[in-house]
Amino acid sequence: MAKKEPIWLKIIRILLGCLFIFSSFTKAIDPVGFGVTMNDYFVSFHIGFLHPLALFAAVVAIMCEFVLGCMLLLRVKVQWAAWGYLLFMTFFFFLTLWLAIAEYMEVNGIHYFGVVKDCGCFGDVIEMSNKATFLKNVGFIIPTLIVFFNRKKIKDCRLTELGQWLCVVLFAVISVCFQLYVIHHLPFIGKSDWKKGKDVSVFVAQPAQKEVVFIYKNNATGEEVRLTQDELMTQDDSFYENNEYVDREDKIIKEEVKAKIDGFNMLDESGADHAPDYFATDKESDTYILYVHDLSEAKEKGMQKAMTLAKACEENGVDFVAITNSSEEEIAEFVKKYGIEFPVYYNPIDPVHGPFMVRDAMRSNPGIMVINKGVVKEKWAWRDFPEEVRR
Repeated sequence: MAKKEPIWLKIIRILLGCLFIFSSFTKAIDPVGFGVTMNDYFVSFHIGFLHPLALFAAVVAIMCEFVLGCMLLLRVKVQWAAWGYLLFMTFFFFLTLWLAIAEYMEVNGIHYFGVVKDCGCFGDVIEMSNKATFLKNVGFIIPTLIVFFNRKKIKDCRLTELGQWLCVVLFAVISVCFQLYVIHHLPFIGKSDWKKGKDVSVFVAQPAQKEVVFIYKNNATGEEVRLTQDELMTQDDSFYENNEYVDREDKIIKEEVKAKIDGFNMLDESGADHAPDYFATDKESDTYILYVHDLSEAKEKGMQKAMTLAKACEENGVDFVAITNSSEEEIAEFVKKYGIEFPVYYNPIDPVHGPFMVRDAMRSNPGIMVINKGVVKEKWAWRDFPEEVRR
């Protein structure tokens, strides 16, 4: 009669399995975001040519983590699961060790590597420094080794060989299907600063608002007359005949508000920033903003849907604009290609260091965000674009 699994080993196995499932879930709710992290790794290790594979690599990594977690938790092909855990944790143990060392050398000015600052182990749900990530892996590799060296004490569940392999396939299918749904639409859980209901006006610097007061003196009475620019425009010629200009005062009626994080601009060809206009907290009407992080990668069908919605916005007197990180030359070609008549603004960034606020704001390329009074009212991936203006 086979011995039962020791209770202490069962506890370690269950906790380790749940950890992997939780870790995979935090990334699966935003696989595009983890794909961005994978691409950051490619750039950091000077293999940026793998950029087209970043999202695929992210999906596969998340799937493997979820499958291993389910296998260990439910005792499906435990021997394979134990080996998978060992390989998985060993790889990330040495990777995070290097990241921690490289970041230390960068911070202390020893050498610059362009190291990734957040490994993305728990997506955007839990942000960790490289040092904290390495220490976390030191703690997690211990139970991994315990499970590996005691793997023969853990019996497989009561399923046939075929049944167990079918379970492995089922775990993989569940993970991939879940991720594909999120990729085709948008993350519905997460910590994004740009999610529905968030006040995003904090990312846009609001210039100080001034009021100009013109001072005139009545020629007959000597009485001082103070008028704003709007009031002055309503005066007829007799006012200027009976009053003499004395001076003007510039009054600040609203102080300048600095952005929470610098880097979000909507610049036109002349370099003027229009972001404060569209993200103003006192702007009553909706603004539809088309986010196209990279014009060269924008989905054709998505742009066709965007053009239909842009026309509907124009007919209803609703602002429709676009923003991209692509260059002005690319914008000109893009506008010509689609016959775009709405404004397309440019958000300049450092291609390596960012901040990548357009990409972070919208996981779909293209995607649309509706802003009202500086708050995100609605967001859609291109597959979900409405054809008419939503009130």
